Amino acid sequence: MQTMQIVVRLDVMLARRKMTSRDLARQVGITEQNLSLLKSGKVKGIRFETLARICAALDCQPGDLLEAVAKP
Repeated sequence: MQTMQIVVRLDVMLARRKMTSRDLARQVGITEQNLSLLKSGKVKGIRFETLARICAALDCQPGDLLEAVAKP
């Protein structure tokens, strides 16, 4: 069985929407530091409520932000 990891593609969606991390953090109600940690994949989890607010702000689906890839 192949091991998978979740990769966060938030930076890609921010670029597509021409939105800054600062603007997204304000709209979602989280700190820029926490958003930065999420973008870099250095978090172990995210609340569904926060994910839903990010998706609403970026007009996207969770699958647009998260991708399962084979672990090297």
